[in-house]
Amino acid sequence: MEQLLAMLKESYPLIDFENQKQLMTDGILDSIAVVAIIAAIEDMFDISVTMEYIQPDYFESVETMWEMIEELQ
Repeated sequence: MEQLLAMLKESYPLIDFENQKQLMTDGILDSIAVVAIIAAIEDMFDISVTMEYIQPDYFESVETMWEMIEELQ
């Protein structure tokens, strides 16, 4: 999860990924950011994020993104 957090912090330095737990609900991430994050996750972890995972619930926090990555590995 450290690698994911480092990538997110580098890409979006103004977002507090360690403490924010409602990134989608609060409008902190938009659909364009999610698409960019998905591309980075796919490259970084050599996985394919399938349509069933492209839902706001999986992008609410670093923890939910990490759970998705673990399920896809």
